[in-house]
Amino acid sequence: MSLNPRLNNWHGKTVWIVGGSTGIGLSLAKSLVASGAKVINSARKAQALQDWADACNATLKTGTPPRAVALPLDVTNAQAVQAAAQTVLQQGPLDMVVYCAGYYQEMRATGFDLAEVLRHENINYVGALHVLDALLPALLKQAAVVPAHISLVSSVAGFRGLPKSLAYGPTKAALINLAETLYLDLQDLGVAVSVINPGFVDTPLTAPNEFHMPSLISADQAAQEILKGWAKGEFELHFPKKFTHVMKLLRLLPYRLYFPAIRKMTGL
Repeated sequence: MSLNPRLNNWHGKTVWIVGGSTGIGLSLAKSLVASGAKVINSARKAQALQDWADACNATLKTGTPPRAVALPLDVTNAQAVQAAAQTVLQQGPLDMVVYCAGYYQEMRATGFDLAEVLRHENINYVGALHVLDALLPALLKQAAVVPAHISLVSSVAGFRGLPKSLAYGPTKAALINLAETLYLDLQDLGVAVSVINPGFVDTPLTAPNEFHMPSLISADQAAQEILKGWAKGEFELHFPKKFTHVMKLLRLLPYRLYFPAIRKMTGL
C-alpha cells in the first residue's frame, strides 16, 4: 500500500538536499539531476558543492538552464538556515526537501563526552528542526497547488540501543519519531513525509569503522534504493533488505532476549 504519492517523473521538479557534499546525499544529488530534477545542494563544504554543480551542469546540452545549484550552509546556524530557505523558495515552489546532514563518532558510556553528544544532536537532529521551521509555512501554503515532500535520512541505528552508538543512535531515533509524527500531521494537508533508514553504506561517515559492516553497499546503490522507495510511495525506505530485515526483527524482541542477542552479535 502506497502511503505517499508515487514519485516516478523528476522532470521539472525542484529538490533541496541538505547535507549533500559527500556520501548518500551527493550520490542522490547526482542521480536526481540525471533523472531531470533541479537540485539545490547544501552543506558546509562550499568547494565540494561547487565542483559537483559544475560537473553536473557540464553534462547538460548547450542552452539548458543549470539543474545543479550549490548553496553552502551550516545547519547548526538557525539564521543561516532561514536565509538559505528563502533563497530556495525564491526560485519557485519546492517539490521536495531531503535532510541528509549527518555526523558520527563512536562513543560508549565509559568515554562519555558531552560536547560530542551535543554536536551529534545539533547536526543530526536540531538541524532538521531548523529546516522544518524555515520551510513548513511555505510548504503548507503551496500544498494545494504544488504538493511537497519532506524526507529525513535516519538510520537503523535509531531502531534500538546499540554499543558504540551512545551519541549517534539517539539522534537517529529522534528523526524516526519526528518523521512518524510529521506524517500523521501533514499527510492530509498535501505534504508527504518519508524516513530513510539505511544499513551500512560506504561513505566518509562509516570509513573510520574498524569492525565488519554486514551487507555494506555503496552510496550510489543507496541512492538508487531511495529513488525506488519514493517511486513506490513508501513511508519508510530501508536497505539493504537482507540486513535491515534482521534489524527489524531484533526491534521486536523483549529486552531479556534483545540485550544478550546484541552482545553476542557485536562481541561487546
